[in-house]
This record gives sequence, structure tokens and C-alpha cells, in this order.
Amino acid sequence: MKDELFLRGEKVPMTKEVVRALALSKLELHRASHLIDVGAGTGSVSIEAALQHPSLHVTAIERNPAALRLLDENRQHFACSNIDILPGEAPMMITEKADAVFMGGSGGHLTELIDWAMCQLHCGGRLVMTFILQENLNTALAHLEHIGVQDVDCLQLHVSSLTALGSGHYFKPNNPVFVIACQKEEHHV
Repeated sequence: MKDELFLRGEKVPMTKEVVRALALSKLELHRASHLIDVGAGTGSVSIEAALQHPSLHVTAIERNPAALRLLDENRQHFACSNIDILPGEAPMMITEKADAVFMGGSGGHLTELIDWAMCQLHCGGRLVMTFILQENLNTALAHLEHIGVQDVDCLQLHVSSLTALGSGHYFKPNNPVFVIACQKEEHHV
């Protein structure tokens, strides 16, 4: 989905189109029944997932009041009745286990959130995280290794978009984004 389709607000984060497409692919939602979106922001990941997979139950967690309003407006705008919005900060109690967890932000609690996500996932469930900070990437990779996650897929995306400049054009770069994808195995608690 094009980023322009989403209602936007000032200072409410949104996972951009190219990153969102890769993250959704890595979540392997074709075999999922429940997705948890941590730090849902505008809801772009939740909404695109819900629209692509109408039988998918999506739990969108968001702590920012402005983002919560925008998330609800986008949910209504796209008529996504399969998205439940949970105001608050993860980790939080969720009774229904998930097949996939997406983390677009950590709020400074990255290792705690990774542990919580692994507890929320069914065996075989997918965890996908995106970061722009090198420190978060390093922390996540080290923690995944510490808890025994064997198969970690890690990519760095550099995306540039053709942009007009005077009478010509150039490729305007976006911030590089790191994407980590992994799977919960039997031995992860």
C-alpha cells in the first residue's frame, strides 16, 4: 500500500511502504491467525496485514495518545474490524498467543520486549523487528544469540526515491533501516 493512503499526524511514526512490505513478508502471515503489532503508530503494519489477511486477528499496541487517535481513525478509514487496539506499553498481558509479532519500536526496553515477544509466540511463530539505530540492532542481535535463537535473518535497507530538484531529478535517500526476522523454536521459553 502506498504511504499516502494512510491518514498522517505530526510526530506519529509510520513504517514506510518498502520496509512494511519486507516486514510483512518476513512475518509469514499466510499461516498466521494472530499478529501483535508493538508500537503501532499510525497502524500501517496492522492495517496492511489486516487487509491482506481478512481472517487474521491483529492486536495493535500503542502508548502515544496522538498515535492512538490516528490509529483508530485509520482503522475506521480502512474498515478493519479485525484490529483490536490496546492502549498502553508493552510488555503487557495478552491472553491470546500469537503466530507473529512485529516491533517497530522498543521505547528503550528492547531486551525485555524480545523476551516478552518470545513468550507471546506459539512455537514456530515469527518475530520481526525494525530499527534505525545501530545500537538497537547490536542489542537485539546480541540478545537473540544470548537466548539461543539460532536462525536470524538480518537485512539493512537503503532506499532512495526519485525526486524533482529544479529542472532535474535525483534520488533522495531515506534513513537506512535494519530488519531482523527470526522464529520461535521449541527451546525458547
